[in-house]
Amino acid sequence: MITLNRVLFLSLGALFSAYHLFLALSSLSTPRAPGPAVVAMVLYTIATVLSLWPTSPTKMPLWLAAFDLAVCVVIPILVTSQLDPAKDNGYATWYVAAVGTLMTICAVRRQQVVAWAGVGFLAVQTVVWAGLGALAGLGVIGSVVWVGVAVVIAGSLAKAGRDALQFARAEREATEWQAAQEAHVMERQLRLRQTYRVAAPMLAEIVRRGGDLTEAERRECRYLEGAIRDEIRGRRLLNDDVRREVMDARRRGVVVSLLDEGGIDDLDQRGLEAVLRRLAEAIRGTTTDKLIVRTVPRSSKTAVTVVGLRMSDDGAANALGAESEDDEVDLWLEIPRPVVVGASAQA
Repeated sequence: MITLNRVLFLSLGALFSAYHLFLALSSLSTPRAPGPAVVAMVLYTIATVLSLWPTSPTKMPLWLAAFDLAVCVVIPILVTSQLDPAKDNGYATWYVAAVGTLMTICAVRRQQVVAWAGVGFLAVQTVVWAGLGALAGLGVIGSVVWVGVAVVIAGSLAKAGRDALQFARAEREATEWQAAQEAHVMERQLRLRQTYRVAAPMLAEIVRRGGDLTEAERRECRYLEGAIRDEIRGRRLLNDDVRREVMDARRRGVVVSLLDEGGIDDLDQRGLEAVLRRLAEAIRGTTTDKLIVRTVPRSSKTAVTVVGLRMSDDGAANALGAESEDDEVDLWLEIPRPVVVGASAQA
């Protein structure tokens, strides 16, 4: 539709301009000397061709607008210099409509100030040359009206274009928001199913025995509580291997904290599996007192950090999540972010 409108506009402009030139040719016998009128026709042809060039941008360049304005100043002076204002010059006053057409093109191509300046000079020159009554008789008022209509239409089209872009942006944002909400729902459903799979057997056992559990079973419940917490806070740090190694570490007495803060959300499935495989290997067999696994922001070359702390006290405070300044770092591991081969090649 945009291409069709542009072609239609260019075709109409070319037809109107050709019609003005035809009138000028048919009236060359009217001026005292045809030379200035011929020069005006050549200047008008050059300005029109440049203004209607098919590959030119929608907004007319400033240099071209200045050239068109200069042409619209020169043409009336050249033509009227060989005409008698007291006589009926007929089609020899073709320049009035020609100036109006050229300035209308400028207005449509978003150079409204130049367009108003051009028809304004035409009006002043006409009054000086033939008097105030010539404004209507020569068609100057019609040229001014053309420019005014062109300015209104151009403004309406520009506003419609801005509204269309705004609506498209709003639609895109609404689609993204809906997709994000659906992703959140799916994520919650996945976590709920995983939590139910982990906790359901032990909850059923607790109900069956009326809460009368042995000390070993109570410890197992605490391990399951930690596993449920991992599903909420660990997110993409978890797969079956990591879950198994974390549970084994807890049964060895290790306090494990998994914190996924979105640093690995950009990894594809293959890269994520590589990171989680390294993480499972790091957790396997560790005997540290406290293990903290945390994702790193996406701007870093590191995907996940694994920190093991050796407790300096009896461990009671650390088991509750507190850290002492005297704790020793027993393990430090940085799992690098996988390099995407395709992205590297494009870079």
